[in-house]
Amino acid sequence: MTRPAAVILAAGGSTRFAGGAKQLALVDGRSMVRIAVDAALGAAVFDSVAVVTGAVPLDGVLPPEIEIVDNPAWADGQASSLQAGLRWAGERGVTSVVVGLADQPGVTAEAWRLVATATDDHPILVATYAGQRGNPVRLDASIWAELPTEGDEGARALIGRRPGLVGAVPCPGTMVDIDTQEDLDRWN
Repeated sequence: MTRPAAVILAAGGSTRFAGGAKQLALVDGRSMVRIAVDAALGAAVFDSVAVVTGAVPLDGVLPPEIEIVDNPAWADGQASSLQAGLRWAGERGVTSVVVGLADQPGVTAEAWRLVATATDDHPILVATYAGQRGNPVRLDASIWAELPTEGDEGARALIGRRPGLVGAVPCPGTMVDIDTQEDLDRWN
């Protein structure tokens, strides 16, 4: 098995976030997208880490080793960003990806590592926090064709439709999303 790649979805337009681009919102002095990138890099198990961008250019925020995958269809929803990340991984011959979101600052490097290195044979492995499913999620190439190609859901639709494909990986941290300015205020 080749090592998985990490894909961080950060292309959205932050429509519910009153403070501008939430990817760039600061938590403890760092942008949320940088927190997600640092966690994926900190796992030290990925040959490649990519950030899918769209609504907001993130070039100056990301370290040079990160690959930027532009999603010009970002306004079509999260499925288009997931598909952009999968295309990027497929072009590199990667057989699985671990996907996370740029708006979850409580997802730790350890969560990324545990999901990436789990020996469970399920083609979808989901991080769990106190028994609740969250991110990151490992997706084996064998199920990529079943993932949505449109709409505002990533793997969640497939997970709901085919629960037998899914394994759980208990992780430290929290899966809290920062979707609004109020969420960010509560986090900080």
